[in-house]
Amino acid sequence: MAAVFLVMLYEYSPLFYITVVFVCFLVTSGLVLGWFGLGVPVILRNSEETESSTRVLKKQMRQVKNPFGLEIPHPSAASVTKGIALTPDCLEDCVLTCYWGCSVQKLHEALQKHVYCFRIKTPQALEDALYSEYLYRQQYFIKKNDKEEKYCQLLEDAQVVDFGPVPRSRYPLIALLTLADEEDREIYDIISMVAVIHIPDESYRLSCRILYQYLLLAQGQYHDLKQLFMSANSTAPSLSDTPPDEASTDRSLLEKVGLAEDESELHEENSKDCVVCQNGTVNWVLLPCRHTCLCDGCVKYFQQCPMCRQFVQESFPLCSKKEQDEDESTHI
Repeated sequence: MAAVFLVMLYEYSPLFYITVVFVCFLVTSGLVLGWFGLGVPVILRNSEETESSTRVLKKQMRQVKNPFGLEIPHPSAASVTKGIALTPDCLEDCVLTCYWGCSVQKLHEALQKHVYCFRIKTPQALEDALYSEYLYRQQYFIKKNDKEEKYCQLLEDAQVVDFGPVPRSRYPLIALLTLADEEDREIYDIISMVAVIHIPDESYRLSCRILYQYLLLAQGQYHDLKQLFMSANSTAPSLSDTPPDEASTDRSLLEKVGLAEDESELHEENSKDCVVCQNGTVNWVLLPCRHTCLCDGCVKYFQQCPMCRQFVQESFPLCSKKEQDEDESTHI
């Protein structure tokens, strides 16, 4: 009966008959290859098999040592009129130079000059690139491993209470860290660091914070140092870390919109490891979203970030397998 039906199809449409035979051949070939353990063509695989077998591209990282570190110990106390305290943490003797009211356009032109014209290794090199487009300059010598707070403040006779409405043509404060000894500039790949700091004023009361950090390399490149979004073992700021009046205000606003959570639930959420298996240690950074949420075992199964569903273009580990084993043995 089937043979008669196929003969009728062949007489009616030879092309359709050839297509049916070709499809049957593909399915049979796939079954045979799978039976003998050989690779099955992608066209015969289901979507789950295809996604799980695809590996995320591992980004080749080059390890460098950053001699500069800068923190804001008391961001809530900082203002344009009162000034700001900065805590440098450097591996070598450095020079901290603060520029108040630096031109936004001139700063980015200076970064481009570092790439194409000359290297910004000293404060004088940056000032030459800025063409003195800033209001006031302060400079401190930082000794190796010195973590003493340095206080920066505008002159009283400057009479600056704000830097105008947003978008602004000037950054409130630019902090430049450079190596003091010329010999150190030949050792380190990173020769200077530029930090763009926002300081609240009468026009824009956003809390004090570091907006951008640029690491300038001796080879003529510069990198924008970005924050990673950690999903586990992170010390997220709790209400107890903020002043009582701000904490009560924040919690009341969250309760009004139904987003307030119990502190025990928040602590439990922050103590999780890998967001998928909840067992392995988070180790992989996904790019370009910068979510750090997967362990070594789960990263190979995802083409999309499990946190934001953005496609992963590259990824890199925070530490190698050898470093993890050494760290675990140290804890034991």
